Amino acid sequence: MKPALNLRLHQQLALTPQLQQAIRLLQLSSVELEMELREALESNPLLELPDEPGEAAPAETGTEAPSAEFLDNRSSGSETTSSESETREPEEDRFEALDTSFDTPSRNAAPDDEFEPQEPERQDLRDHLLWQLNLTPMSARDRAIAVAVIEAVDDDGYLHEPVEAIQQGLASLYNVDADEIEAVRHRVQRFDPLGVASRNLRECLLVQLDAFETDAEGIAVARAIVADHLEVLAKNDRARLSRSLKVGSDQIDHAVQLIRALDPKPGSSVASAAPEYVAPDAYAFRHHGQWQVSLAPGCQPQLAINRHYESLIARAQRDDASYLRGQLQEARWLIKSLKTRADTILKVAQAIVRAQSAFLDYGPEAMKPLVLKDVAEEIGMHESTVSRVTTRKFLYTPRGTFEFKHFFSSGVSTVDGGSASATAIQAMIRKLIEAEPTGKPLSDQGLAEELNRRGINVARRTVAKYREAMNIAASNERCRLS
Repeated sequence: MKPALNLRLHQQLALTPQLQQAIRLLQLSSVELEMELREALESNPLLELPDEPGEAAPAETGTEAPSAEFLDNRSSGSETTSSESETREPEEDRFEALDTSFDTPSRNAAPDDEFEPQEPERQDLRDHLLWQLNLTPMSARDRAIAVAVIEAVDDDGYLHEPVEAIQQGLASLYNVDADEIEAVRHRVQRFDPLGVASRNLRECLLVQLDAFETDAEGIAVARAIVADHLEVLAKNDRARLSRSLKVGSDQIDHAVQLIRALDPKPGSSVASAAPEYVAPDAYAFRHHGQWQVSLAPGCQPQLAINRHYESLIARAQRDDASYLRGQLQEARWLIKSLKTRADTILKVAQAIVRAQSAFLDYGPEAMKPLVLKDVAEEIGMHESTVSRVTTRKFLYTPRGTFEFKHFFSSGVSTVDGGSASATAIQAMIRKLIEAEPTGKPLSDQGLAEELNRRGINVARRTVAKYREAMNIAASNERCRLS
């Protein structure tokens, strides 16, 4: 073959510092975001809170992203949006509600007696991974392997169980070889958090480095250090690293900084913790017969540039001016990232409400199948971004406060060619069990047959899985307790 040159155009995502910050802020809960901003205000003199925070960030409704004039670093922190008297609806035009009166939340604060905090359901790392698996297209064989791999992952996110043990656990279902297990494990490693199901620290860090653009500053040296010189890095012997890799100290410093930003225990960030009380990040309500969404005030943090310190930059000495310019740039990045976070949460919440309006109208039995890809395509974002938004973000509805991911579930086919969501089927099962005759509970097979008569193609094993997920006892136990 003759050597040849080929020119190709392709797009890659560059993880710039601004993008890394936006991604990190996006996955924070409202409580974590508040703590993050508190630290930023204490450490950056160029940041300040507006004089009148109640007027700086009104909760917008409808299909457009919320107004955020207070985020514009070209305006002063005291500027506000249009007055409340210009935007308030007439008194006689009240919002419609389902079974109860429900008004849009106040522009300044949600009434304490109307929005009660809800204790979220505990979720550990394996639950988080299984949820992502349920939304991932995969054959039944590969799915069984993935479940076995996920169940064997420890709380830090590592897989120490040998391949042979996983093969034995799957023997009753499939006869799989080691290559199949490895192929599926590599797919699980790309779930959130990145690097989960790795065999060792080296592999875990390399998977996380794969998320960076190939020509990012320091990435090649970082890969070489992780692949062959982790022990030297542990001793922080940078001179030896420089000699071994034949690169300058600056390149070593960039690479080490990159490695330090990785997570050596990816599972620990999703490990089960004590229950926390949550406040909604968004509200769903009816207005003129249509379901609309409003962001909670806490989801639109109010920060502004301190004009006094900004004015000192031009008159400051060289070192001080350099420091202030750096702080000003960080402040602008943070304000822009907060605006992006609020806009993204609003877009995802609006897409969820549009997709699940039947649930809001009629209840859990009307929940439709919905996966991350559906929302990602609708709002023009990547699935990983939607996944971050749906975790630890809560939507208030007249039917209760739910985590965003509650509205996502896979579908089961129906006799008419449609599909029903797993959440809807669970609601049907619960309703059938609540209506069963005293002393004659329905077995899982009986429940499956009843669902089949209603047009839902579901097996007894699936019914048992859904029943157990709802913490409902088996028929023999329900008979004994009746």
